[in-house]
Amino acid sequence: MTLTPNAVSEMNQRIRAIDWEKTSFGAEADWPQELRMALSLCLATTLPTALYWGDDLRLLYNDAWAPIAGEKHPWALGRPAREVWADIWHVIEPQLHAVLQTGQGFSVTDQMLPMQRGGRIQLTHWDYSFAPIFGQNGKVLGIFNQGNETTARLSAERALRASEERLEYALGASDTVGTWDWDIPNDRVIADARFAKLYGVTREKAAAGAPIADFFNAIHPDDLPHVEKAIAAALKDGSVFSQEYRLLQPDGAHRWVIAEGRPTLAPDGTPLRFPGISFDITDRKDAEAALRDSEERLRAITNSIDQMIWSTTPDGYHDYYNQRWYDFTGVPPGSTDGEGWAGMFHPEDQDRAWSVWRRSLETGEPYHIEYRLRHRSGKYRWVLGRAQPVRNEDGAITRWFGSCTDIQDIVDAREVLARSREELEKEVQERTARLIDAEAQLRQAQKMEAVGQLTGGVAHDFNNMLAVILGAMNLLERRLARGETDLARYIEAAKDGANRAAALTQRLLAFSRRQPLQPEIIEPNRMVTGMSDLLARALGEQVQVETVLAAGLWRINADVSQLENAILNLAVNGRDAMPNGGRLTVETANTFVSEDYAQEHSMSPGQYVMIAVTDTGTGMSSDTLAKAFDPFFTTKEVGKGSGLGLSQVFGFVRQSGGHVKIYSEPGHGTTVKLYLPRHYGEAETRDITPQNVEPARGAHGELVLVVEDDERVRNFSVEALRELGYTVAEANSGAAALALLGEGLKPTLLFTDIVMPEMTGRELATLASKDLGELKVLYTTGYTRNAVVHNGILDPGTHLLQKPFSLEQLAEKVRRVIDG
Repeated sequence: MTLTPNAVSEMNQRIRAIDWEKTSFGAEADWPQELRMALSLCLATTLPTALYWGDDLRLLYNDAWAPIAGEKHPWALGRPAREVWADIWHVIEPQLHAVLQTGQGFSVTDQMLPMQRGGRIQLTHWDYSFAPIFGQNGKVLGIFNQGNETTARLSAERALRASEERLEYALGASDTVGTWDWDIPNDRVIADARFAKLYGVTREKAAAGAPIADFFNAIHPDDLPHVEKAIAAALKDGSVFSQEYRLLQPDGAHRWVIAEGRPTLAPDGTPLRFPGISFDITDRKDAEAALRDSEERLRAITNSIDQMIWSTTPDGYHDYYNQRWYDFTGVPPGSTDGEGWAGMFHPEDQDRAWSVWRRSLETGEPYHIEYRLRHRSGKYRWVLGRAQPVRNEDGAITRWFGSCTDIQDIVDAREVLARSREELEKEVQERTARLIDAEAQLRQAQKMEAVGQLTGGVAHDFNNMLAVILGAMNLLERRLARGETDLARYIEAAKDGANRAAALTQRLLAFSRRQPLQPEIIEPNRMVTGMSDLLARALGEQVQVETVLAAGLWRINADVSQLENAILNLAVNGRDAMPNGGRLTVETANTFVSEDYAQEHSMSPGQYVMIAVTDTGTGMSSDTLAKAFDPFFTTKEVGKGSGLGLSQVFGFVRQSGGHVKIYSEPGHGTTVKLYLPRHYGEAETRDITPQNVEPARGAHGELVLVVEDDERVRNFSVEALRELGYTVAEANSGAAALALLGEGLKPTLLFTDIVMPEMTGRELATLASKDLGELKVLYTTGYTRNAVVHNGILDPGTHLLQKPFSLEQLAEKVRRVIDG
């Protein structure tokens, strides 16, 4: 029997070679006409085609369908579908039987089939159809099947969608990056929402497409000509377009952007499309301007003193001299960089000067030497060379800073003094005085540079806070003058500014290690557990907070408020380092500090409790890590960080007898470890519970005597205490307070400032206690180190309320002191 004229068909030949009489098909001569026609059609088509025939749906197929059977080919030929497709029978059996029973065809698109391939189950996808083959009596004798695998196509589509989504997520993470695509022949620019926002075009208009002139309207008039010229050049030869220019904003300000792209040209050179991307680089431009300003200030300071100032890298490579060096030597700028400075020594001093310098580089010892240096006149003059290394927290040298002071007058004086000490003593003293004065000027200039950096940062933050307070008070004054009563927001703004100013003062005190602490016995695990909700709220939903708490953790003796603030500060820093979210882990552990480590980090050896805060963020470079604890150093945007957070943490921990260590690498996150000494005492810990929202109030008959020499502060304290329900008496000095007590006044609490004219608050309390016995006293101060701080900790039993204070803080402190 000839099934099909296609004699070269593999499946045609295989089917003809089988003895079908031994199968359920029976002899080929007895095959029904329907089977012959369907099989001829199957073998003749180039599409993947198969037949399922008979009650047990035995399989016949053409060459194109054979790869579908895979490793089951040619075994599958003539076998029942249940055996061939045992792996996917639960899927296709209902489909095949539905065709047999109903006589209706079936088709499906991208059907997932878990097929056995290569010894394992693989999830595959298929487009296929089942069509019934009817006999003369209308009964379904078999099923005609055609299909194609779509797994590769679906995988490619999914990969493309994922790639597009990742790109959109990456671009959508910031408002500073926008993309465009310019259809040049039709002059239609299609841009995303970020590009539209940068250029002041509505999102809908940018998505639909707009002429390029609509986007040019935002370009600064002074920058537009060179932007148009650069675009024209790129369109002419298909070269890369890259330009930095300004965009005008609705408020009159401008933002810097950099736009980059490359046009697509037709074979004849006609420009067709021009896709590209724009970046907002305003912050970079501002940073560059600030850096230039900082460098100019540094040059102005170093060039304003008489000494020659120089600096080197850790290996001794000279890379900076001030103008005094070039004025003295007369050499061209840059000619003495590196080792070029050695040629300026007197030949007799060359070896000695180099030997001392190399020893300082090897040992880290300060550099101190006198040698002769060639003057611009060609003569050699004696100078005093000094240098000091700058080290990071690990003790590694990061730079050397040095100076050269002309001491020729002193050397001359020595020689003359050796010849006639008595005759020239007065002249030597005068010349020495001039030298000392010159050195004092250098020290003063260096001191003023450091003070200027500190006060500049403080003034910036305080001016911002004062602006909020003064603005709120001015608006409050105007609204009151008009008789308006909707004043709450102005009062809240003034309070917020004042609270921020107070917080900055606390950070400065912590950094200087002069902040009075109020230590108490703490169980660190309980404290961290109690902070979990606070951390979750402060860090947001994108950050997953985990705690890993050690069993049997030791107790510590520390200021709980400062410790909580330190942990919160580190957690917020970690959140800011994870702009796309991540995981923040707070971990506790017992640890032992060896003598070597303790000596290296200026701490006592022994047992410590370690509290670590770890983030999965961007990490810090070595340069950033070296400056992490510097006051006012911050990597955050302007207005988003004062630069005092880590310096406050450092000051508090060191003041508490502990140590701080940072481990960080770019791309691997950051870990900050706080080491606090173990407490060996048996004092009970205080439960850390949330404060009541309503301030604590005074009881009937409780009398508070307020003693304060500053009238405004005294008036606030008196009014606040009366608002809290206390009976209040007031005095503007210690003498006035004693007079009231002499008249029979018996206060429940003495609330006194520490530093007042003629009599201090401590002296007042001492005198008052002689007559009244155990008088309860609450001190207040803005900060006086000698009166308040003793080795960084308040005297035991002394109660202090730090100025400025809020109504809530006053209520809680007064209630605590009275209740004992």
